[in-house]
Amino acid sequence: MLKIFLVEDEFVIRQGIKNNIDWKAHGYEFCGEASDGELAFPMIQKLKPDIVITDIRMPFMDGLVLSRLIKKEMPWIEIIILSGYEEFGYAKEGIKIGIAGYLLKPISSEDLLKEIDALAVKIEEKRKEREIREKYIREIEENFLKERKDLFQYLVTGSKSVAELLEIADKAAMDLSSLWYNIVLIKIQSMYHAYDEYSNSIIEIEEKIKDFIDEAQVLVFDRNLEGKALLFKADSKEELDILQNNYLTRVKNLLKNYEHVRYFGGIGTPVDRLSELPSSFESASHAFAHRYLVPQSLILNSGEMEEGAYLDKEEFNISNINPRQIDRSKIREFLKVGDKEEAIYFVDEFFKNLGSNVVKSSIFRQYIVMDTYFCVVDFVEGLQISKDEIDPPLITSGALQSQESVMEYIVRIIEKALELREKTASNRYGDIVNEVMRYIEENYADEELSLNLLASHVNFSPNHLSMIFSQQTGQTFIKYLTDFRMNKAKELLRCTGKRSSVISMEVGYKDPHYFSYLFKKTQGMTPTQYRGGKNPEGEE
Repeated sequence: MLKIFLVEDEFVIRQGIKNNIDWKAHGYEFCGEASDGELAFPMIQKLKPDIVITDIRMPFMDGLVLSRLIKKEMPWIEIIILSGYEEFGYAKEGIKIGIAGYLLKPISSEDLLKEIDALAVKIEEKRKEREIREKYIREIEENFLKERKDLFQYLVTGSKSVAELLEIADKAAMDLSSLWYNIVLIKIQSMYHAYDEYSNSIIEIEEKIKDFIDEAQVLVFDRNLEGKALLFKADSKEELDILQNNYLTRVKNLLKNYEHVRYFGGIGTPVDRLSELPSSFESASHAFAHRYLVPQSLILNSGEMEEGAYLDKEEFNISNINPRQIDRSKIREFLKVGDKEEAIYFVDEFFKNLGSNVVKSSIFRQYIVMDTYFCVVDFVEGLQISKDEIDPPLITSGALQSQESVMEYIVRIIEKALELREKTASNRYGDIVNEVMRYIEENYADEELSLNLLASHVNFSPNHLSMIFSQQTGQTFIKYLTDFRMNKAKELLRCTGKRSSVISMEVGYKDPHYFSYLFKKTQGMTPTQYRGGKNPEGEE
């Protein structure tokens, strides 16, 4: 029911308009009235009517000034001006402001109602168009997130020029312009479900964090199971430090309310060029790799990890070694959930944690090599893969005498294990994606079909399913589903005489207006044009 608000300084006219029309019977709610614009504006801000009827000449604030204020703050509100003066200047000014109607007094209830009814039709049409656009935006959000993920990869790998980055960011509706930048990697997860990022608490936390993010200062990138990447922007290094400290303090204070949640973050080094973001990301990744080495929640600044900061100053002594520091569980944990790209950071930080004086011992280095090798082999065999896939250490050949050669070997066998893990997972994920495709083929006509529904069907989190579906098919779930439905629609348009509204229902869209909107958006023409044999340019 549309809401009507009346502004009129003459009491008799105001009462006549208010009482001489049975608003409710005609499908309207008379929500309020005022005698001048000054009194009316705060009431309109609170009540948010759909239509405002206002006199043009009133004390304190006239109808044109009020209309400007309304259109500036609440542009969706339609305004009808009432005037006892047939002056072209008023009408011209009203057109500039965006007035929907200009009526001369005296006006009958029937004529006013006729004007309101015509305006109501336009309002409903606009509302429908807005709902269609909003629905489309919601449905393509997955594509939007993928574009942001791709942009982040370009930013941190240096694979695109600055000009290319700015162009890609503009298409993704992101502003990269700034004088200083820094990257912070952060992951929040349930302590009870270490590998499940999809829980009510995590969703609740992420929604609350969104509330205090200002994209003019912080850009957020989803890294799937690896959490989020935050790109901070500021005009100076000092301002950047203050900005990220304030933001991360707010995050930590929020997380104090969730005892069963663990978080970890890695803060990169500030840079003053967009092209230097890879170095900021690398330092953040070093800090972030510590999440496999420490049990507690922590946000670690790479600036605190300068060489020597964590090193043991004592000479090597077997009694100085903390067995927990070389516990296989840390390596096993990384083999289970780490990324290949993180292996070098993990191994580097793993060795730093042991201390330089400890790893100077060749005997101790050989022990670490053998221990890591057996740990990796045990993991690979657990995947039902032969241990022969992992190169054994050639300790007697002298090839692993230096700390650098030891680290290179350990990184290599861990990366190999992760490749084998991903290959095994890919085979398993292939079956999952095939099941998803089969389910879409059988249920595409169901409007309720969604990523959440399919994730539940295959027992995955929506975020995880979205990631593997994109990896396996090269496109997002929503694009695959939309393309599938559009192809079915095109088949029906060309091969049957069914109406477009019927076809809309048969391919999963109950709203024929939305179907037509989406068809034109994706195919470059309307369903009627397609049926008539026109190409996207509208030619025969």
